[in-house]
Amino acid sequence: MESVIYWINDIVWSQALVILCLGTGLFFSFRLKFPQIRLFKEMIRLLFGTKKSKEGISSFQAFTLAISGRIGTGNIAGVATAIAMGGPGAIFWMWTIAFLGSASAIIEATLAQTYKQVSKGEFRGGPAYYILKGLKSKHFAVLFALATVISCGFLLPSVQSNSIALAVEKAFNVDTVYTAVAVCLLLATIIIGGVKRISSVAEVVVPFMAVSYIVMALVIIALNISRVPDMFSLIFNSAFGVDATFGGIVGSAISWGVQRGIYSNEAGQGTAPHAAAAAEVSHPYKQGLVQGFSVYVDTLFVCTATALMILFTNQYNVMDSSTGYIVENLPGIEAGAAFTQSAVSVHFPAFGNEFVAVALMFFAFTTVMAYYYIAESNIDFLFKGTKSKYAIWILRILILFSVYVGCVNSAKVAWTLGDIGVGLMAWMNLIAILLLYKKAIAVVDDYEKQKKLGEDPQFDNAVLNLENVEYWESSLEDDNKI
Repeated sequence: MESVIYWINDIVWSQALVILCLGTGLFFSFRLKFPQIRLFKEMIRLLFGTKKSKEGISSFQAFTLAISGRIGTGNIAGVATAIAMGGPGAIFWMWTIAFLGSASAIIEATLAQTYKQVSKGEFRGGPAYYILKGLKSKHFAVLFALATVISCGFLLPSVQSNSIALAVEKAFNVDTVYTAVAVCLLLATIIIGGVKRISSVAEVVVPFMAVSYIVMALVIIALNISRVPDMFSLIFNSAFGVDATFGGIVGSAISWGVQRGIYSNEAGQGTAPHAAAAAEVSHPYKQGLVQGFSVYVDTLFVCTATALMILFTNQYNVMDSSTGYIVENLPGIEAGAAFTQSAVSVHFPAFGNEFVAVALMFFAFTTVMAYYYIAESNIDFLFKGTKSKYAIWILRILILFSVYVGCVNSAKVAWTLGDIGVGLMAWMNLIAILLLYKKAIAVVDDYEKQKKLGEDPQFDNAVLNLENVEYWESSLEDDNKI
């Protein structure tokens, strides 16, 4: 069974997907005139510029909900795995996919806002919705929704819970079964409350966990400040085959950097648009820009901090799939959160393992919350009425089962299943946003035109005449819009 799983993953994560991810980000970056640079200040301003409404959450809440999905095990264990399989150069390609992918994230979030709808008193949206309404392809939309429910409801949560269990076991010597039960009970109390409870928890937990982790990383960076230029030199040289040690695995650096980069920041994967659609804004592009900024927070801040801590302390191994270990600083240690725990423990042996374990618990747990919300949004898309109610309860049981199994399963199988889920969603979503790019660009141009006139952009579909944007057509006079 494991060999079949690995075979499927090799097909999904072929070089074609790597090229598609980089190419899509590059295309939208040029077409939008690099908003990730040009509109950086606007991103931050919009982050705090809206309030929640009866149907929607604020831009900041949507940002934290998306960040809770982006900042997870990928920022701690994923970075370590990228280094282990692609060398330090993989970090450069994580940066690259974050920078280019930010443009993809802006487009997918803008489309999610454009085609969102109100369901059961809450905003719902995401790739399935803009595929159905924008591309008018019911079969494609249903296929994406099914893949998302399977990925976010079963495949991806097990990766997060597995990392929690292993980190807690290493730090506190707690059996994985006890961790599994505790995480499942806590998760159950939150997901039953729906999107507003999830976003309320994320609004508090995400900033706290991110700041705490970054502060610890900054302390370690400050203690090694003289070595920062050497670390960046190592990353760049390894990325392009200049470094003698890692020159033979440039292909792996690109592949693993892009793969782990997307797993971490989710740009173009199709998960974050669900959170983007939940926000109350006056123009779809506003939330698109906010979501573009969240990619920076995830990869350029958090992932870089993790990478520097690992590289400073030499707490990593690097494997060449054909020749064996290139670097083996940690004999017998499997790639993952253990690298990061060992790195922090070099400087803070009294609590390094424990600190990383707690940070990972926060990171991974909030990510599972986000996965549940995404899966529920797609259940709502697939089923109506009583069927939807029953399907949601089945989803809750499924995700709790996945979390439990992930805690007691092997790390390699859990990660491979997660990679398959990420890859399947990325394939379909990237194709969809490329097919919808003209409609997305029309919305972007409308925003830019109003900004040039000195106005606060308001979306009026009478100007663009897009089809199937019912929410915007029925809400022009909504006083709740900010």
